[in-house]
Amino acid sequence: MSPRVAACSCGNLTARCEGAPERISVCHCLECQRRTGSVFGVQARYRADRVQHEGEHASWTRTGDAGARATFRFCPTCAATVWWTLDVFPDAVILPVGAFADPEFGAPTFSVYEARCHAWARPAHDLERMD
Repeated sequence: MSPRVAACSCGNLTARCEGAPERISVCHCLECQRRTGSVFGVQARYRADRVQHEGEHASWTRTGDAGARATFRFCPTCAATVWWTLDVFPDAVILPVGAFADPEFGAPTFSVYEARCHAWARPAHDLERMD
């Protein structure tokens, strides 16, 4: 499999990912809604040793509902998030699927924070689900 490259909107910050992601998921949490400006986020989780980033980035850390910390890396020019890490998965890097700008990217297999899902935004295909 060829490497996949995620990038910010202006192209100054990139993340090169080797191999297939460990998981592709949909998140309906309120913070993903705010981060994306959409009603859910779609992200791919890779092992950290399979991701190489290039370019200047800024970061911001927040604490989630369950107390875990997430640190987001984004472009200081265009502010697009390119990846983040979670303290509960120290060996993983998570990237928004949209940053790959690849319509052939795999479909999600997992959906989280279902209790916060907009009723009209239920995924059309079968996913493992978790409230």
